[in-house]
Amino acid sequence: MKLIVGVSLGSSQRDHAVTVNLGGEECRVERFGTDGDMKRMVELIKEYDGKADALGLGGIDLYVSAIDRRYEFRDARKIVQVVKKTPIVDGSGLKHILERRIIEYLVANTEMFKERRKVLMTCAIDRLGMAQALFAAGCDVTIGDFLFVLNWPLPLKSLESLARLARIVAPILTKLPFSMVYPTGEQQGENKPRQVKYFLENEIIAGDFHFIRQYMPPELPGKIVITNTVTADDVRHLQESGVKTLITTTPDMDGRSFGTNIMEAILVALAGSSTELPEEQYGRMLEELQITPRVIELQ
Repeated sequence: MKLIVGVSLGSSQRDHAVTVNLGGEECRVERFGTDGDMKRMVELIKEYDGKADALGLGGIDLYVSAIDRRYEFRDARKIVQVVKKTPIVDGSGLKHILERRIIEYLVANTEMFKERRKVLMTCAIDRLGMAQALFAAGCDVTIGDFLFVLNWPLPLKSLESLARLARIVAPILTKLPFSMVYPTGEQQGENKPRQVKYFLENEIIAGDFHFIRQYMPPELPGKIVITNTVTADDVRHLQESGVKTLITTTPDMDGRSFGTNIMEAILVALAGSSTELPEEQYGRMLEELQITPRVIELQ
């Protein structure tokens, strides 16, 4: 049996453990949140280094990408440097191909994108593959990186505009404490509506769930949400807010979907690799394992 352990800066209330069979291989998947405590995160990673077949780094990214270059978070680099034996991944290697393929799957297999859709992408620099696929599908996309990360009234309408601004801002942001950039610990359970008009004027809300949950208004009637890791409580919260359809880019595993860091760690463990895999291999494994989005009609 493969042991895959996700260690996250996020809330421990979102912890989950499950045993699943993937491609004929039993996998024990465990997720531990550290409530924003980076020291505790390092301790857990050290504890499972050499014991787990692969580690997932959650609640913090090693890199963000802006079309032609990527930027490394200083805090994340400090964490992964403690790992000596077990491969550790943050999901970025898989995220680009998985989330692009999910949008392409929806285009090919549903009516969702038959008409031009208005989409709010809460943070495109974190999910470049998804953003690129939404533009390729002909969507009218509002990029919310500056709206939600920095609370600047600066909606962007092209990835080229994002890349130009990212070259200026990203080198600074990636040197800051990560909690200033992304919700960690108890922040992940908070709701402080921000830039509400962009949630309301778009038909589809896409991107990282913690950004969506933290900044969404109390009601999102009739909206479609395309996101990543959600618990059963998150699903109920979206249903109560009036969301019509929920799509998660990772599959349901005993009541919740895990983040791409854990999904990438699962693929690395199954491949028996000591490091992240090439994109082509991730693509082949996604097809072999028949990993498709989870679509839930909430209303």
